[in-house]
Amino acid sequence: MLEVILLCKNESTNLIKCLPHLQFADSILVIDDYSTDESVKIAKSFKATVIQRHLAGDFAKARNFALKHTKANWVLFIDADEIVTPKLATEIQNIVSKNQDGGYYLPRLDFFQNQPQKHGDTGGFKVLRLQKKPFTPWEGMVHEIWTEKAKNYSLKNYLFHYPHPTIYSFLHSLNNYSNIRAAELYTQKQPTGLLEIIFYPIFKFVHLYVFKLGFLDGTVGFIHAMMMSFYSFLVRGKLFLIWRDSPHI
Repeated sequence: MLEVILLCKNESTNLIKCLPHLQFADSILVIDDYSTDESVKIAKSFKATVIQRHLAGDFAKARNFALKHTKANWVLFIDADEIVTPKLATEIQNIVSKNQDGGYYLPRLDFFQNQPQKHGDTGGFKVLRLQKKPFTPWEGMVHEIWTEKAKNYSLKNYLFHYPHPTIYSFLHSLNNYSNIRAAELYTQKQPTGLLEIIFYPIFKFVHLYVFKLGFLDGTVGFIHAMMMSFYSFLVRGKLFLIWRDSPHI
């Protein structure tokens, strides 16, 4: 049995696009952070089981919560802004039918401003999203990862990712995620300072745009590299302010 698990918070627009591509699974479980839009209604219209729970900025904890509530022996994690292509769905079904133990990486192709990002920050990116029971735990509050199993494999067909339909939504996400990431680094007692705040974003841009060939994605690749560089600035700037205002200093 294969169950698809999604985390959700006001994702009605994305769910309408995502859920029709998940009907190959035996069941769908949605962990909803008390959405105020039509997310729950839409999820239930596609026969999904919905459990409402506050995510509280800890995505790994929410995913581990979902794993405790699944009865399936196979789990596929999908985000609401991702699309499982028909070829990928068929490939996943074949893997599950063989019932071979292990974890499976999915190659993911990001789209930004309707253009595929084949280079830069997301170029050649793979995500561990499919596992057979017993499941390993997720780790990390944001940019969380599913810990690897003893045997891990990679699928061939792409998972499509549409994370930022507009620059506004991109900036909104960067602001939210940088809050979480800065708080996480603070709990790990990682310091920062002026030099890192200035130069880390510069190095980040050069790494993404030059060494990871972001320039091959044209102007959109430049914009994306700049945005991710800005994210690095936000994280370290906010981390510095947390340390400055901490009673432990």
